[in-house]
Amino acid sequence: MQLWEGISLAFQQIRTQKLKSFFSVLGVILGVMFLIVVVTVVQGMDQYVRKDFTAQVFGVNTVTLRRWQSVSINTNPEEWRARQRRPRIQYADVDAIRRQLSIPARIGVESETGGDAVGDNGRSVTGVEIMGASPEIFAIRDLKIARGRAFTPQEADAGVPVVVLGSQTATTIFQGVDPVGHTVRLRGFPYRVIGVLEERGSLLGRSLDNLAIAPARSPIQALTGPRGTVGNVVIQTLDPAQLRDAQLEIEGIMRTRHRLRPTEPDDFSLETADQAISFWDKISHILFLALPMLVSIALVVGGIVIMNIMLVSVMERTREIGVRKAIGARRRDIMTQVLIESATLSTVGAIFGVAAGIGVAYLVAALSPMPAAVAPKWLALGVALGVGVGVVAGAYPASKASKLDPVDALRYE
Repeated sequence: MQLWEGISLAFQQIRTQKLKSFFSVLGVILGVMFLIVVVTVVQGMDQYVRKDFTAQVFGVNTVTLRRWQSVSINTNPEEWRARQRRPRIQYADVDAIRRQLSIPARIGVESETGGDAVGDNGRSVTGVEIMGASPEIFAIRDLKIARGRAFTPQEADAGVPVVVLGSQTATTIFQGVDPVGHTVRLRGFPYRVIGVLEERGSLLGRSLDNLAIAPARSPIQALTGPRGTVGNVVIQTLDPAQLRDAQLEIEGIMRTRHRLRPTEPDDFSLETADQAISFWDKISHILFLALPMLVSIALVVGGIVIMNIMLVSVMERTREIGVRKAIGARRRDIMTQVLIESATLSTVGAIFGVAAGIGVAYLVAALSPMPAAVAPKWLALGVALGVGVGVVAGAYPASKASKLDPVDALRYE
């Protein structure tokens, strides 16, 4: 009964002194809100990076051979010059990997550039991602055809000027007309449209559907790099368990072709999705390490405010405490009563903080490419923090109230 009585008194105080109660728990609201917002956004980004980002950028179960790493941190001028001296990846390297790799795998090439696409109807679209690729890239990247078809290995080997458009590029240029069979100029080179990809959405705010894919050996190679070279070689093992073995084999093949001594470092880069997101792992780890300290600052401030409010409340109810003691209330009864009130007040603030945090997290997700993932354990932790802050903040006022002399308390004005 004492529990419900304490909770009832706490809610009565909140109703009668709304503004005072709000400012009492403002620190708790902000601390819990900050906790929920940061955790949900970071966890949402973590899921996004590990699933959608890696699948779109690297493909599932792949190792990518490049001239240098896709992400480089703290590159000094000497390292940058050393990277520039690295040899480009050649078609001869790709042929060697196809011949010598003993592990069953799909092997595709891709080179990228950007530019405008102009249809035979005069309409155009800017900022198109233009890719020269081999037919295997459609399977490796899981690029599905909505209309028409992908180009064949024979067309790719012959360098036939055909192109598969992304859904946004096709819609913008042809506006309701079936683009298959029409001609599109990519930075001046004419290509016959043979297919349109299914819609893929966006990645970190960048559309994945403003795209044109042509055979790597077609005239597009004049735009994507020196003749005979490729940007990336993507190897997807059929058995995920053999990915690491394939990476080691490819490394050996490339070191042999580049005539590197055992003591010399690689002059090429081999990346898997796990290696590429290691940078994100470092960022998320730092955020989660800093999070408790930042949240604790707000909660400590909130706890101090609640303690001061409870001290004022104890002073205002001195005669009431004296009456309770005079009719038989024990010290622990008074102490429990004040602790329950303090904890209830703080818990209400934590609940509002959780609600505000969820709202802000979803607002961020709606207005930006950053997703949000609300985990129940963090919501429970937010409420638990509210209860804990209330108990700690109410300990001193409760102790002071329980030690009041009943005679002095009854005479208090």
